Amino acid sequence: MKIRSLLALAVCGLLVQAPAFAQQSSAPATSDAVRDALAKKDGDADNTTLLKETLTAVDKQYSLIRKGQVQLNYELNYAYIGQEKINTDLSSGLATLFSIENSNSHTVTNTLMLDYGVRNNLTANVIMPFISRYADNTGYSGVSHTIGDLGLNVRWQPLEVKRDEPTFTITGGVRLATGESPFKVDSEKGLATGSGVNTFSLGANVTRIVDPVALFGSVNVGYGLKAKHLHQQLTGATLREVQPGASFGFGLGFAYALSYKITTSFSFQESISARSTLTFENDAGTRTKAQTQTQSAGILSIGLGYRFTPKTTVNVTVGAGLTAAAPNLSLTMSVPLLLK
Repeated sequence: MKIRSLLALAVCGLLVQAPAFAQQSSAPATSDAVRDALAKKDGDADNTTLLKETLTAVDKQYSLIRKGQVQLNYELNYAYIGQEKINTDLSSGLATLFSIENSNSHTVTNTLMLDYGVRNNLTANVIMPFISRYADNTGYSGVSHTIGDLGLNVRWQPLEVKRDEPTFTITGGVRLATGESPFKVDSEKGLATGSGVNTFSLGANVTRIVDPVALFGSVNVGYGLKAKHLHQQLTGATLREVQPGASFGFGLGFAYALSYKITTSFSFQESISARSTLTFENDAGTRTKAQTQTQSAGILSIGLGYRFTPKTTVNVTVGAGLTAAAPNLSLTMSVPLLLK
């Protein structure tokens, strides 16, 4: 009788506890549980860190590193330029010659960028590009592989960085004409991979982080030295000197932190170059000068960054040219190689 009573009590206890257990397992998650699941884990970056990394990917001028720190970055860029030229002869008042020439250029640039923290607010930078360029034109079709123009730059923050306040950065640099000059290469035998002139630049940048958005803008000016002692043959004359025009550029945009691992950015950049003066010499030794037209290059870019590890963030940027002087399409991927 006692055994039967104990079994009955045990069954009753199970029947009482079963509904409570079923109710607990099927109940919806509480708000605290949701917050715990979405909370930042150890090793995750906050929005401020991600936004700074995004700004670095958009433009290397926006981020400084600590004193004594060394950072090596790799960047892969692809650019496409395609255009159609219409040639016609109207000397007789009629179109006696009419043709359409297609000109296509594909450029792949592998760039190594080395940063060194001279001081906490001063960073030195060396840029070394390696360029592979393919062109399919009427005069020449082929591929060129060579080093591009070497860049030496500094970035300086005159004011201490404070939270919720704009950050100002002054930039300066020199671009050395180490690439294949367009004023020396034979257009029917090879392709230029450099600018052909030594250029000095000075600029200023401002950023403001309003979590989870970062706003940024920049202005810069450039001046190129004269290229002398040239011997390029062009349309029956010899090119002797090139005095490039001054340039002015500006940019603006914003970055947004979608999560602790993903950021995106939108930016616009415009560069305006004044007229360049070219000096030609004919067979009789007479020199004449000609000027090019003012050029304007505008690019709209969209970027995406993904944080694989606390020290590795891969950024991909797609750019579309908005003016005739800008590349039709550009695709850039950057990734840090070394940070110590």
